Amino acid sequence: MDEKKGINITELTLLIIGSTIGSGVFGITSDLATAAAPGPAILAWIIVGIGVLTLVLSLNNLSQKRPDLDSGIFSYAGAAFGPLGEFISGWAYWLSAWLGNIAFATITMSAFGTFFPKVFANGQNLVSIIVAIILTWILTLLVNRGIESAAFINSIGTICKIIPLVVFVICVIIAFEAKMFTADFWGNVAQNVHGLKQTSLFTQVRSSIIVMMWLFVGVEGASVLSSRARTRTDAEKASILGLASLLTIYIVVSILPYGVMTRAQLAAGGQPALGAIMQHLVGGWGAALISIGLIISVLVSWLSWTMLPAESLMLMADDQTLPTSWGKLNSKKAPTRALIITGVLQSIFLFSLLFTDYAYNFAYTLCTAAILICYFLVGVYQMEYSGQNHEWGQFIIGLIATLFELMAMLLSGWKQVMVVSVGFIPGFIFYLQACKEFKHVVTTKEKIVMALIVIFAIVSLVLIGNGTISINN
Repeated sequence: MDEKKGINITELTLLIIGSTIGSGVFGITSDLATAAAPGPAILAWIIVGIGVLTLVLSLNNLSQKRPDLDSGIFSYAGAAFGPLGEFISGWAYWLSAWLGNIAFATITMSAFGTFFPKVFANGQNLVSIIVAIILTWILTLLVNRGIESAAFINSIGTICKIIPLVVFVICVIIAFEAKMFTADFWGNVAQNVHGLKQTSLFTQVRSSIIVMMWLFVGVEGASVLSSRARTRTDAEKASILGLASLLTIYIVVSILPYGVMTRAQLAAGGQPALGAIMQHLVGGWGAALISIGLIISVLVSWLSWTMLPAESLMLMADDQTLPTSWGKLNSKKAPTRALIITGVLQSIFLFSLLFTDYAYNFAYTLCTAAILICYFLVGVYQMEYSGQNHEWGQFIIGLIATLFELMAMLLSGWKQVMVVSVGFIPGFIFYLQACKEFKHVVTTKEKIVMALIVIFAIVSLVLIGNGTISINN
């Protein structure tokens, strides 16, 4: 019997790293410093590392055991909870994908501000929004014409990510001071700069988790890439090596800066945060290097992620959880209607950046909160499938993944999850249209679930209105 063709462990590991690293690594230091001192941040990294590892292992297991579920990760929710479960997961995935593009837009405009500060300011003025909208539609039109991110374009993006990060790490290691790093290791000293206050260890760890999870949005692609491996063993090893490498990169980039600038300085650095640190360490050329690498890297990722939300709508239409028209393809095999709907929503949402002081943080936390819903449902199905087949080791992996995603939603991102729930109100209208088109009888259980989510969304709107949930921080 011929050996299965596929890529080796090293190649697969590099593919996983390249496909997962995005804009988040360029901006994490500022947000993480706002959330925690180095000690609590390290503890949060350990927790997040375990949680993400169990998620990827769950995805690998399910992709091997249920190859018939090929409609994205939301098909696992469908297997566990039926059509409505698949819709909820798929709609959350779609929300996450285009909200991620909003984060790309804001940090790109901030990077433009490095070169044209009078025009782009901090990246969230009217000029920035108009330019971001123009870029959104250019990318949308390119994808609509069948132009997706080819392998060579992705290679350019990967190089532009890695080179600035390598230079950054070298500069930080050279300038690192152990005394500064350990000065307030556990965050016991109040720093009344940029809103930093003395907070408990638990609060600092909790606040760090949502910041860190943004870096792993898209990690589900590791399970897809793993299918290209020669053997299942190779795929599992590459997933673990890839995640270990990612964690090493993220930890080094986010933790070492505590030894070159105070926590208050890091928190006040703005975006892109690595550029602010390089400006402090080596001057303008360092900030320019980070910004150039970031702009090219994000534009390449943005092209890929322009197709991602439209593709998720197309897959949902194919699985009859959205009307057929949502998945209709043009002559270039691109889902025009889905692309236009997503482009319009992104353009409208970009104007919200005028009303929040922390636009990048606002966008990526909503993106992360939405994807946590999908990841949570993956863990639930991993438990269900493994329990039915008496695979108790896999069941425990699914249990850990489920508890981690639930913890992340409840402890660090509950406000963002509530805001995201508002996006389900129009979604249910289209789901009911699909049910009518495909003659699916909406069950009493489905009606109850939809009613509860709508009530949850209404409560969220009330809390936003009275200021309990703020979009300005």
